Amino acid sequence: MDPWLIWLIVAAALVGIEVATLTLVMGMAAVGALGAMVTALVGGPVWAQMVVFIVITVAMLLVVRPMARRHLHTPAQLRTGTAALVGASGVVLDEVTARDGRVRINGEVWSARAYDGRSVIAAGRDVHVVKIDGATALIMEEE
Repeated sequence: MDPWLIWLIVAAALVGIEVATLTLVMGMAAVGALGAMVTALVGGPVWAQMVVFIVITVAMLLVVRPMARRHLHTPAQLRTGTAALVGASGVVLDEVTARDGRVRINGEVWSARAYDGRSVIAAGRDVHVVKIDGATALIMEEE
């Protein structure tokens, strides 16, 4: 089997692991594997492929991963659009079920569904937004 194909398979496997774990580590290693694949395609020896893999992976982990983590953990007051609604409080206007309902969030009326997919939340109850899915707020009742 050609070395470039092996690196491509390794990169795909690492991406699959990243999707399953969401650690932002295996994705960085996958980029390193793609760099090694390019090295193999241009005829680089195996030792050069390994060096490229290690250098790119370490660089990604030291430079890109911290930036990505900071972006994922942006404080709510700096978020914009629908991301700013996550964590906001609201009041149920029409009973919310796993399929439908209405809620007022920051003065706006949103369609809503119960986040856990089972709860029924009565009108007038206080809730908080867990996630926004398209134009629908996924909510949980305040405790």
